[in-house]
Amino acid sequence: MGGYASGYYAYIWSEVLDADSVAWFEANGGLERANGDHFRATVLSRGGSVDAMTLYTDFAGRKPDIRHLLVRRGLQQYP
Repeated sequence: MGGYASGYYAYIWSEVLDADSVAWFEANGGLERANGDHFRATVLSRGGSVDAMTLYTDFAGRKPDIRHLLVRRGLQQYP
């Protein structure tokens, strides 16, 4: 085993965050300067100085939603 399971979980979790972030950008007008500035201020500029879930909820205003990854993979239709 050697940590493979935990590494795989982290990889899938990063895909959840990616798919949910893309959905956030799409719901908020796409790749506009204000959205990029918001992402930089709430995530990129803070780096590892704050818990990752706190950074994400500061960015998105909510916890990540796994449904966006399920839709991306064709396992669920968008509601």
